[in-house]
Amino acid sequence: MFGLDLFVRSTRGTEPTAYGEKVARFARSVLADFDRTREDIETVASGGAGRIRVGAMVVATPGLLVDAVGQLKSQSPRTTVSIEEGDLSRLLPRLRVGELDFIVGRLEPGYASPDLETQALYPEAMNVVVAPNHPLARLRRPGWQALVMHPWVVPPAWASSRVKLDQMFYKHRLEPPADVIESASYLVTLSFLRQRGCVAFVARDVARHLESEGLALALRLPVPIELPSVGIILLRGGMRTPACDRLLQPVPCPPVPQRRSPPGAHRPPPVSRSSSSSSAAVTRVSRSCCSSRASSSRAA
Repeated sequence: MFGLDLFVRSTRGTEPTAYGEKVARFARSVLADFDRTREDIETVASGGAGRIRVGAMVVATPGLLVDAVGQLKSQSPRTTVSIEEGDLSRLLPRLRVGELDFIVGRLEPGYASPDLETQALYPEAMNVVVAPNHPLARLRRPGWQALVMHPWVVPPAWASSRVKLDQMFYKHRLEPPADVIESASYLVTLSFLRQRGCVAFVARDVARHLESEGLALALRLPVPIELPSVGIILLRGGMRTPACDRLLQPVPCPPVPQRRSPPGAHRPPPVSRSSSSSSAAVTRVSRSCCSSRASSSRAA
């Protein structure tokens, strides 16, 4: 078919050539689409509603993704939603070979590519959080100087939020903390927050979730930085299943949990975010997906 040598034999066995690696990647994508289509047909035949594979960054999980899945399940409880948590360096390769339907997370500009379609939904600020019994939790207005001497859990070095965090310390004429653990995992962040007394730098929705569960306290510390929006990443021209389109229907903006503050505790100032803008943005994503499918059908 290709007129090229795709594999060669060596002392180590059969190995793909440079051409073979490209064809193998294409084959994996075709097989993933085939498996997904077969599963959809089987679930429709059995009265189910399909399967959705979502890649999720922590920034979008507590609010956007949980609300979207909850709305989907209320209408189609037999739809299976498979969620894989990770950062873009791990999730994008799986999206490109068809093992994920889409990714929700922060739209990092360093990962922009012509083969990807991105849809921004809403901006998401960052908060500095500590465990409720941490010494910093007792300070009314902690400054950046007070944070330097503590261990931190921070986003990976490639993340725009990590770059902006380092710049905040430089802005206050301070060296960034030297005792750091880099992770994009919610569980890793929470474990070191609670067990090692680390300071953590997390998205505001994550901070609200931790506070609502009594797991952490957001410091009353302004973090005036601009970051890429939270949104959806899809493979341009990729196959969309009916179940995937249902999950991409408009969802309400993640609600702000209300909780009575204990004596002596301080809460971060409320964030202003329009629920209508989030819902409208997801509506545009849904229309874009439907439009793409309609165009493909007409072309066929």
